[in-house]
Amino acid sequence: MDVTERFIVGITGASGTIYGVRLLQALLACSCEIHLIVSDMGAKVASHDLCLPEEGIENALASLAAGGSAPGRIMLHNNRDMFAPVASGSFQVRGMAVIPCSMKTMAAVASGYTSGLLERAADVTLKERRTLVLVPRETPLSRVHLKNMLAAQEAGAIILPASPAFYHHPETVDDLVDFVVERVMDTLGVPMPRARRWGTQGRKG
Repeated sequence: MDVTERFIVGITGASGTIYGVRLLQALLACSCEIHLIVSDMGAKVASHDLCLPEEGIENALASLAAGGSAPGRIMLHNNRDMFAPVASGSFQVRGMAVIPCSMKTMAAVASGYTSGLLERAADVTLKERRTLVLVPRETPLSRVHLKNMLAAQEAGAIILPASPAFYHHPETVDDLVDFVVERVMDTLGVPMPRARRWGTQGRKG
């Protein structure tokens, strides 16, 4: 596998699991190899967000992203498995996205605290100078949140809030979700052919 086509996706305990699922779909559509890690709280929130059983949620998310078929290009990793390949910098990947990124995970990344595989993979991504995109979905933000975001950014992470624009005239919730995912794909260096961009679409009305 060409490492330029390999990415890590982390899903943590902030509401907005749909962003993570849509990113998986977008990466699959670009024939990327994906290594998926779901935090413990991410599994609980994903179960609530998507009305899926918490047991086996990683498989359910991967299957959902793959349209119900076997997710052959999505490799699943247990968040407690610190011996997984993605825990080492010698396992080469192009980048990692944590989407959505909880404030707990943001704090862990900012401080270098690695209690699970997801946090360790993010830490490795930073130390290897690879692209790490953190997609917070929280509002309003406290001073602590903002300081942690700044610390993570200073460490090399890219903070990309789940904040959709409206210049593309969205008509559905899916349009809003897709806009954020398109920006994440751009940041990871895998632009989507049909991404909505300023100046490329005419006005309505």
